Formats: sequence, structure tokens, C-alpha cells
Amino acid sequence: MHDVIVIGAGLAGLRCAGLLAEDGLDVVVLEAADAVGGRQRTDIVDGFRLDRGFQVLNPAYPALRRSVDLDALALGSFPVGVRVRTERGMAELRHPLRHPLSIVASLRSGLVNGTDAVALARWAAPALVHPISRLAQNDVTLSEGWDAAGLRGPLRTAVLEPFLAGVLAERRGETSNAFARRLIRYFALGRPGLPAQGIAAVPEQLAAHARAAGADIRLGARVERTSALGSGMQVELADGDPVSAARVVVAVGPDAVADLTGLPAPATNGLQTWWFAAAEPPTRSALLAVDGRGRGPIVNTVVMTNTVPSYAPAGRHLIAATCLLPRGGAPADENDVRRHLSEIWNADVTAWELVRRDDIVDALPAQPAPLGAPRSPRSADRLYVAGDHRDTASIQGALASGERAARAILTDAGAPGSAGSLRR
Repeated sequence: MHDVIVIGAGLAGLRCAGLLAEDGLDVVVLEAADAVGGRQRTDIVDGFRLDRGFQVLNPAYPALRRSVDLDALALGSFPVGVRVRTERGMAELRHPLRHPLSIVASLRSGLVNGTDAVALARWAAPALVHPISRLAQNDVTLSEGWDAAGLRGPLRTAVLEPFLAGVLAERRGETSNAFARRLIRYFALGRPGLPAQGIAAVPEQLAAHARAAGADIRLGARVERTSALGSGMQVELADGDPVSAARVVVAVGPDAVADLTGLPAPATNGLQTWWFAAAEPPTRSALLAVDGRGRGPIVNTVVMTNTVPSYAPAGRHLIAATCLLPRGGAPADENDVRRHLSEIWNADVTAWELVRRDDIVDALPAQPAPLGAPRSPRSADRLYVAGDHRDTASIQGALASGERAARAILTDAGAPGSAGSLRR
């Protein structure tokens, strides 16, 4: 009998497994897919490096800094700012403290005025000094939070709303105001980017650490059910003999957690990403672009190879375009996506090759107001649950949840930090 079985080799499961194995426990990780990563996967298609949906990695996340060697990822960083398609053309807004020379251009864009700037500062400033637990007190929706701050002009409607629609996977402003403030804090403090080898480099590094600590990671091991077995737990596989352990951590995605735990399925928001290849990029800018006019299906688009050239073969360029994927609604049509791309970039996109389309129905757990405290990893006797749906909808939330599950197991086993007394 193992000490711990971790079901799922996403970020939460791998982080939990690595910590437990590091502390001397006998840990086995069961993953249904053919590779680790969960929603953080990267595929090589015709020489292009395609993440499973558009991803960004923010080095300002505290749990990320604790978990991985950021230097080893060789991050390519996106500029801190956004390009906005307006009726008058394309405008650029950059982080005013990091790019002070851009302030004049931002003011001339017509997207920023004094009232909006003060209102944005009033809304965002608390996140720079208060923990999220304080921000969550008397929490409201993001839309209500902006209204209360007096943020109603073009900075909101043409910049923040379209930008955050892609980040939060919803454009109705129903997300927790406290959570959105916290995300903006991380954007302000960090420079989001991507590993040279794709987002999969993060879970691959976590898996390598877990294996080095002694964890056994088994791929292609689909779990069908868990059940109590004497003083432990038994896990039944779709193909193979049952596996038993003293404790089990369910660290699967939001779409599968209900089947293995009996807990209600967490609500999620969906995203759709289109990957196009081109001989020439529509711009040399590495900024994320949005449509400030409120048109079309695309919430953001970016030339990936202007930030991470390794995402495409030599002499080629990769462009990502992301749309919302409403549950039960019709996905965006390729013709509409191409039309919208041509408007945003002011370019002829007819020759662009569609490499792949990713429809991620459960891209992110919904984070409605009011924001609750992170949920306990303890689900039942000797059964634990980890994942961003137990914390916050982010890489930070997934990693922190995995850490919390590991701490709970160490505590429940009787002697935190003492490997010898944990082997029960």
C-alpha cells in the first residue's frame, strides 16, 4: 500500500506529489492522459509549438516562484501594455511607470482621461497594499466595483473590458471584484510571458522534481472510482489492477472532479483559441491587441513569435486569436474570425494558414462574487481535493491548492515534517 495516490498530473497534483515525496512519502501519481500538464499542455504541430489554448505565465505569482526554476524556463516576456483598435486606428497603452515616455501617446489616444485615470487608481490601489482576504470583504461584481470607483469612460469600455474578457473568460463583469483586483496587481508587478518550450515546460519541471524526490508518475492510467478500503483507500483503474494507499488526492480538472468525489461540479467559463501561421507578421509589436470598438468574436489576438520565436519554424510566424466559448452557445465561425482579424490588424489574412483550433469548454473555473476563502482540501476521511477550482482561477491558485493539500496530508498523518512517522 502506498502512502498517497494523487489522481491527476496537472499543476496542483504535481506540486502536491512533489512536496509529499520530498518529505519521504511513497507517492504514486495516476494520470489519464499521455503526458503531464492537465490544461497546461503544448503540442508540436507542423513545427509550430501550440499550447492548449492561449496561455500566459506570470512570474509574479508567489506559488510559481516557490515551485519552479523560472530562469530554466527561458521566459519570453510580453510587453506590459495593450494595443487597442479604435475607430481612428491602432493605439498603444503601456505601463506608465515602466514606460514613462508612453504617457503622452496614451493621453493622445483618446482612451485615457484624467477622470478615468483617477478612478482606475482608486479601484486598483487597494490590491497593492491589502491581502486578498481584505479585498474580499464586502465583495461585489467587477462591474459594480468599477461603477463604485467611478470608472465609466473609454479606459473601461475600450481597454479594460475587452482585455479582461480574455483573462477571465467572460465579458459580463460578473467576476469577483476582489479577484480581478488581485489579478491586476500581478500584472502590475510581473511581466507575463511564456517558456521557450511552451507552457508545458512548467508541469514538466514539476514532474521532474517529483520524480527526483521519488514519486512514481504513471501516464495512461485512467481512474474510474475511489472507495474506502479498511483503514485506507482503493483506486480502480479503467485498465489495470486497483491501486491502494493510505490517502488519495483528487487533483483532476473541473470537468472530472464530480465523478471522483461526489462534490458538485464547479462552474466554468470556456475559451476558444485559433492558431494561424503566416509568412509575415501583421506587426512587429509584441503587445496583445484587443478591439476597443466592441465588435466581432475575438477578445484578444497576439503575434506569438514576436515574444517567443521558438513557437514557429524558422521563417514562419504564429498568430493566436482567442474568443469566448459560451456554454451551450455557438462557437465562433472561421470566416467571422478571419474578418475580425483583418480589421484588428488592418491586414490581409486570407493567406494565413489555420494550424489548429482549440475549444476549451472548461478553460477556467468561474470566479463569481462574493469571493470565498480557499476551500479546505479535505473532502472525506482520507480523501482530499486540489485544483484551481478550490482556490482561485489561475496558475497561482492551482499551485497553492496543491501545496495546501500536501500540508493537510502531512498534518493528518500525525507528524508534519517527519518522514519516518508519516509512513503509515
